[in-house]
Amino acid sequence: MQLAGVRIGFGLTGSYCTIPDVIPVLKQLRTTGAELFPIASPYVLQTDTRFGKGEDLHKTLVEITGREPWQSLVEVEPIGPKRLLDIMVVAPCTGTTLSNLAHGVSNTPVTLACKAQLRNERPVVLAVSTNDGLGANLANLGMLLNRKFIYFVPFGQDDPERKPNSLVAKMELLLPTVVHALEGKQIQPLLQ
Repeated sequence: MQLAGVRIGFGLTGSYCTIPDVIPVLKQLRTTGAELFPIASPYVLQTDTRFGKGEDLHKTLVEITGREPWQSLVEVEPIGPKRLLDIMVVAPCTGTTLSNLAHGVSNTPVTLACKAQLRNERPVVLAVSTNDGLGANLANLGMLLNRKFIYFVPFGQDDPERKPNSLVAKMELLLPTVVHALEGKQIQPLLQ
């Protein structure tokens, strides 16, 4: 899968337990020759959790992408008028981010970057990771599934017994999802 020269905005949001699964995919995207522009929601790079330290994640993003992550609305605002990105990826995409996107709220660098892409009729790929994907956020998921220029990494329940409403994207399918989205296609099957 050749992505040489493709400008990919890569947004990370606060599903801290999923971020370790996203890092190998980010590295994989880099090996394709894509230009990666990391974008972080507030607190993602400032919060230490049992899944890792914010400072370490910041360092990892810079090492992989060769760029400082955009962390403010001011930094991402030029994406729209200057058409800086070919595609925007949000991985992981939390329930909060899903809700904001469904309702047109652009209050974080990641959601504003997505809004800029959609304004320019360019693809946005979402890799859902939320404990309420089949609960409170199901309506938001449904709204976004019906929107033009939004594509989903295939997803499924990660622990139906203990967390019956939880959904997580199959991160190993992120790269082929990006390739399909650049062609205007949703990778199938979506539900896995």
